[in-house]
Amino acid sequence: MSLTAEPLDGIDALASPPAGAALAWLGQAGFLIAAGGQRILIDPYLSDSLAAKYAGTRFPHIRMMPPPIAPEDLHGIGWLFCTHGHTDHMDPGTIPGLLAANPACRVVAPRAERARAIERGVPEERLILIDAGETMDLVGLRVTATAAAHETLDIDAAGHFHYLGYAIEAGGVTIWHSGDTVPFDGLAAELAGPVDLALLPINGRDAERAANGVPGNLTVEEALALVDRIGAKALICHHFGLFDFNTADPAAALAAIGRAGPAADCRLAELGTAFRVARGGGNNDTHGRNA
Repeated sequence: MSLTAEPLDGIDALASPPAGAALAWLGQAGFLIAAGGQRILIDPYLSDSLAAKYAGTRFPHIRMMPPPIAPEDLHGIGWLFCTHGHTDHMDPGTIPGLLAANPACRVVAPRAERARAIERGVPEERLILIDAGETMDLVGLRVTATAAAHETLDIDAAGHFHYLGYAIEAGGVTIWHSGDTVPFDGLAAELAGPVDLALLPINGRDAERAANGVPGNLTVEEALALVDRIGAKALICHHFGLFDFNTADPAAALAAIGRAGPAADCRLAELGTAFRVARGGGNNDTHGRNA
């Protein structure tokens, strides 16, 4: 398995390779994935809706980076995956414009978040619901939902999980976006098969954030341990650099990767970069560092 990186001349230019997958980071937990002839979005937050929502509060949610692209400037999107209902993952400032520009796009969201998805701008006829443990065969890809704990394993009255991850099989590779999660018993067992590339959050958690309604995620050390446990071949760390109260220090994260010396090829997400993952072959990039 190889993971390579190269400059990307415009996010909307990301194309599906003949084999494997290409990825572009959108900031926070958002990714555009091109694989199997499909262009897939996961958790795009391409607006400033949270700054308006939380203006004047302890954590005003002011962006540290501008949106890398406007929702209406993304084209050819077949699927939008939302891992859960928090605004930076299911954004009312992103969804309507994105769906208007992509009339064939369908939205996959947790079964427990049906009402919120519709409220955020997803037409009911374009919404597909899924729960942990369920697998769907979609056009050009196969997706399995996994449970996530952000910081708890929250379920609704019907027993459906509010927080999910997605293992996406396309282009001959499996990419697992864990969603927002902390470690919990059985997390590794959520995956039914091998993972080529894991996309894991590394912004961590603490008492102050929790006291102000900001649930946390994995630390970089926990992400490295999880990748080792599931035997993933590569890792892209994300969920940093957007809000100053809820981020990770990239230099410290790279140092932690260097100290751990993981077997997997571990990188930090980078804007303006096309990551490419494919089965077979070697990796000519420097191991454990950004390209």
